[in-house]
Amino acid sequence: MDYSDTADRISQKVKAKGHEADPAKIEGKLRRLVEEFGVPPAEAERTVMSEIAREFSLNGLGTAAGEEKSLNSLLPGEWATVEAKVVSLTSAPSPAIAQSGILADTTGAIRFVVWTKANAPILEDGKWYRFESAVVDEYRGSVNLKIHSGTVIREISRDTVLSPRVTPIADLVPGIGSVKAKVIQEWDVTHDRMLQSGLLADETGTMKFVIWKEEGREQLVPGKVYSLYYAVVDEYSGRYSLNLNSATVVPEEGDIPVSSGDTRFTGALVHIAPGSGLIKRCPVEGCNRVLSRQNYCPVHEIQPGFNYDLRIKGWLDDGKVTREVLIQREVTEQLTGMSIEQARELAENNPLGMDEVFLRVRDRILGRYLSCTGREIDFRMLVNSCDLLPFNAEETASLLNRAGGSS
Repeated sequence: MDYSDTADRISQKVKAKGHEADPAKIEGKLRRLVEEFGVPPAEAERTVMSEIAREFSLNGLGTAAGEEKSLNSLLPGEWATVEAKVVSLTSAPSPAIAQSGILADTTGAIRFVVWTKANAPILEDGKWYRFESAVVDEYRGSVNLKIHSGTVIREISRDTVLSPRVTPIADLVPGIGSVKAKVIQEWDVTHDRMLQSGLLADETGTMKFVIWKEEGREQLVPGKVYSLYYAVVDEYSGRYSLNLNSATVVPEEGDIPVSSGDTRFTGALVHIAPGSGLIKRCPVEGCNRVLSRQNYCPVHEIQPGFNYDLRIKGWLDDGKVTREVLIQREVTEQLTGMSIEQARELAENNPLGMDEVFLRVRDRILGRYLSCTGREIDFRMLVNSCDLLPFNAEETASLLNRAGGSS
């Protein structure tokens, strides 16, 4: 039992009633009851709470359990008792955490964490429990339930059928959400621990998703529709994404209407970044990472049987705003007039190799005006169509004047 943590909590509950209780004295009483008289920690906590309630003639102070509440009524900073079902268990991110996952009842769902020092019983997926004296807090904009040493956990029997409410993508908020959506894009993985990332869409909007490598986790199939129950909606720099490691994934038959989520941006291609032109990708299924010049993959090491790809990474500037763009193979071929087969032949038969492809791509389109359509993800536009615009002398002069004025 964490005497200090429990004593502070009791002191705060008393303070909320307009009285002061010394945490050090409370800790001493708890320690004596448990260590000298062998009283179970939960019972010792109730005993001390009752004694303080009598001392200050407090009504409604209650026990350490807190008020019993439904999950959708929990507020950060309170102590509560809830009855809920474990609908998902996820890998603990730290040795300080024994278990983590998702709890659900008929009103909603919430993330939970069981601290290692709580010495709590192991929770099982699919079972209902009563949690007395759990702490409600907030993490990344969503409500969470913390199970500590003073929490009393008891398995209960329930035959309640939970039906998670499907939320349109446009209405998702940080916390736990369930969606029915189509996989419309699959992206390069950017981290060794990442299994898959991409874009989901329904008729209301689009949202990035990620699946981290974990036993039993499988990739989603591009173009397929899924019902995704109890996914974690995260927020970073004002942008939402779905973490599917906690989700129950149900493949659906048929198709659904989806929002394109596209925006259009027009400007001059003022920079083509390294990593543009002809590149090599790891051929291992589910990887697709860009290889180094020595055909080295950071995950799968040397890959002599690599796959070629063609792309452009650069910046579009409209005279006011600069936008980073990533143009994939089909659009790159259209803009440059160079197919991937031609690029490969050029690289394999020229002394400069892949550098020659980069130079020719740069010479053909750097400085040209482009009107691009695509999705903005993580501050980058993923271009799915692009048109070359005719030379505009007035716009060019405006850009040059702006550049001259800032020197």
